[in-house]
Amino acid sequence: MKRDLATLANQTFDLVVVGGGIFGITAAYDAALRGLSVALLEQGDFAHATSANSFRIIHGGIRYLQHADVYRIRESSRERSALLRVAPHLAEPLPILIPTYGHGKKGKEFLAAGLTVYDLLTADRNRGQADPERRIPRGRLLSRSEALALYPDLDTRGLTGGALFSDGQMYNPPRLALSFLRSAVAAGCVAANYAQVTSFLRRGDRVTGVRVTDRLGGSEFDVQGRVVLNAAGPWAESLLGEGLGWRPQPHGTYSRDACFIVRRTSPHHTALAVPGQTRDPDAILSREARHLFLAPWRDVTLVGTWHVVHKSRPGDFRVTDAELQAFIDEVNASYPALGLTLDDVTLWNAGLVLFGENTEGATNLSYGKRSKIMDHAEEHGVEGLITSIGVRWTTARGVAERTMPLVFRKLGREAPPCTTAERPVHGGAIGAFASFARDLGAGPLAGHEDRVVQSIAHNYGSEYGRVLACAAGRPELRATLGRSHVLGAEVAHAVREEMAHTLGDVVFRRTDMGTARHPGAAALEGAAAILADELGWSPAERERQLEEVDAAFRRLGARTQDEPQDATAQGGAHAPGSRP
Repeated sequence: MKRDLATLANQTFDLVVVGGGIFGITAAYDAALRGLSVALLEQGDFAHATSANSFRIIHGGIRYLQHADVYRIRESSRERSALLRVAPHLAEPLPILIPTYGHGKKGKEFLAAGLTVYDLLTADRNRGQADPERRIPRGRLLSRSEALALYPDLDTRGLTGGALFSDGQMYNPPRLALSFLRSAVAAGCVAANYAQVTSFLRRGDRVTGVRVTDRLGGSEFDVQGRVVLNAAGPWAESLLGEGLGWRPQPHGTYSRDACFIVRRTSPHHTALAVPGQTRDPDAILSREARHLFLAPWRDVTLVGTWHVVHKSRPGDFRVTDAELQAFIDEVNASYPALGLTLDDVTLWNAGLVLFGENTEGATNLSYGKRSKIMDHAEEHGVEGLITSIGVRWTTARGVAERTMPLVFRKLGREAPPCTTAERPVHGGAIGAFASFARDLGAGPLAGHEDRVVQSIAHNYGSEYGRVLACAAGRPELRATLGRSHVLGAEVAHAVREEMAHTLGDVVFRRTDMGTARHPGAAALEGAAAILADELGWSPAERERQLEEVDAAFRRLGARTQDEPQDATAQGGAHAPGSRP
């Protein structure tokens, strides 16, 4: 996968996609598989914003029962199944426990009815799934003792047991996006990161392409397209305003969805849902409050999600220590035994998602429900331009599938069938994941720690050989960097095959190095040394890259640079689900 600006500038494409987040990537993938010539342009790195900073949950739609929204239940279940099917190396089921109390809306009877309806509405959820470990089981009720076996510190006053259901979880969101991207490029898409679209090209009442600034080299050039798809996420509407002078009415509302990562591990791969302090104003029938989730992920725990309406520019947000403390206080109020403090937090993640309409200062917020697909021939009388703004990571593939018939109509062609729900993405041809990882550890990665084997198996799947080939003749690249479980070969592979240009690209999006915590100075310096060798950096550039990544970690609230990787080494930091 190479950055080929010459081809972008010298070819007229059937479709130009603006935005290299998951919605733009899946649209480019679907279009390329259906035979269109496609260009994909991203102003930063691929999946660098909201797509990289989700809560990692692949939603199956159970929450939409309280809205009686069968469409969203079916859509979410279908898309969760598709991700588990086409990307089994990067998506897996996640059991979630909801404790039950008494016999009202907090009780077993209420949740049992919900689980039964949900299971009936999603009866086809495991269609075509050959790997039993990637199938979503039926929801079930747990006894009091079974619930306490999973989370011994639950409030036992009135506890009757729990309801257990499963959603999906992503091992690494940006790598899942990259798997779709590499599949798109393999199908003929020409993609470039750090290629910022600054305006649209027009001929009369038709958009004919885009003007692009190369943010790495500084040049400007035009990319011609018969149809342009604006899939720039929270930047989509501002791009219309800056590029064409249009302001969609009503203007979209965006939420800064935030979660944080804590140095806790769970003895059981089961998430816990606890009541927060806000309600869902759109729910027809709901429990006492919206749920917050403690989700085991790798060797840490994800806690979230919190929603704040964001009205400034898309890139202008952060999560302050005061907000983190308020989030921690909310979780501790619902689950006091956890005893979280700011010192437990290793990083926060946040991104902007399309939200519902809310009154100024509202506490109980209305969430976004439907992705937007706008045909600007209808909106503004201008042909050749479509805007697509998605709501949930889970549904990106499906939104792309729904967008393609409109693209083909504008091209005057009949749309071939969509195959993205069945075809494995790059790295996804692995069979059963457990046996695949076991064979990898016994063969090509024999002698490496299990965490290294698991990381390679998840992040690269059936394409792991391309990573190991980067160490041919250089055995030092088969060693891990610092205390991380990232091989030097992964850094070289990120440059040679995955269009990485900066240390941040590698640390935050191409590898596991910085996705859960600061990996320590030795790991960063080792990665920077390999990148300097691959990209010809000067000593000054290498230092600048290290400073930029350290600054990024500080923005993300990383507490220390050299914390032990083993969560059990943290004094007083007991695991959720086990007593201190």
